[in-house]
Amino acid sequence: MTSQSQGIQQLLQAEKRAKDKLEEAKKRKGKRLKQAKEEAIAEIDHYRLQREKEFRNKQTNVMGSQGNLSAKIEEQTTETIRNLTSSYHKNMESTMKKLLSMICDINPEVHPNFRQAV
Repeated sequence: MTSQSQGIQQLLQAEKRAKDKLEEAKKRKGKRLKQAKEEAIAEIDHYRLQREKEFRNKQTNVMGSQGNLSAKIEEQTTETIRNLTSSYHKNMESTMKKLLSMICDINPEVHPNFRQAV
């Protein structure tokens, strides 16, 4: 009987050691998963910061180009207005003379389709 109880005791101890090893493995696995999650979050944050920096650089380049385009368009508009204003002042007097001469200098004539009654 004592050999049986010793065998049972050994089995119980072996079962306890196996259970302890299993719990230890679960703890290590949990720690490793937590560590892997933290590493993944850190990597994602690093990648996100890198992509945001690239986006800001591209946005600055594009917006800078748009700013240059706006300045060029504004300059062209100002030049066009300046040209139109100078053309107006240069041609205003001659155009007014032509209009007034057409209105005021009337040459009365009989219309070519007019038929005199016989």
